[in-house]
Amino acid sequence: MAPFGDVKASFWGTGDYGVQPPLMAGAIDEAEALLGVRLPQALLDLLRVQNGGLVADAWNAFTTDQPNSWSPTHVPLADLFGIGRREGTLSLLDTPYLVQEWDLPSPTVLLSGDGHYWVALDYRASGRQGEPSVAWIDADLETELWLAADFRSFVQRLVPATG
Repeated sequence: MAPFGDVKASFWGTGDYGVQPPLMAGAIDEAEALLGVRLPQALLDLLRVQNGGLVADAWNAFTTDQPNSWSPTHVPLADLFGIGRREGTLSLLDTPYLVQEWDLPSPTVLLSGDGHYWVALDYRASGRQGEPSVAWIDADLETELWLAADFRSFVQRLVPATG
């Protein structure tokens, strides 16, 4: 498990795909009001460095002990949604629409995915103001896989994807 500070320092990949404008305090307040949840501090720490975008190759997968629709050994984290309304870019703010469109469990906040699968903050056990767990949600197969007890632990256990 990597220390959070080490991951944070090298978390983001290169390019502007998925990057929102720099994160401001008002945007966090707006996002939490829209989503009806308190976002984890560790997530906000990453988004203050860069507000969404591609994840560096060193941190783009989460090892699992259960096979899933993506891989027998891991789930992907190719990108992480930011907070904003940049045209043509998914954001945490798109969660309410996407949860309804894909008939996903609620309350959740989508962190990454493409419609067929999602990595999400799961507030069902913690409540909307609690520390959410992180889950893999497969919309096609209607399955879920618990990944980590909280976002910080999730980030600390990220690894490079293996094929």
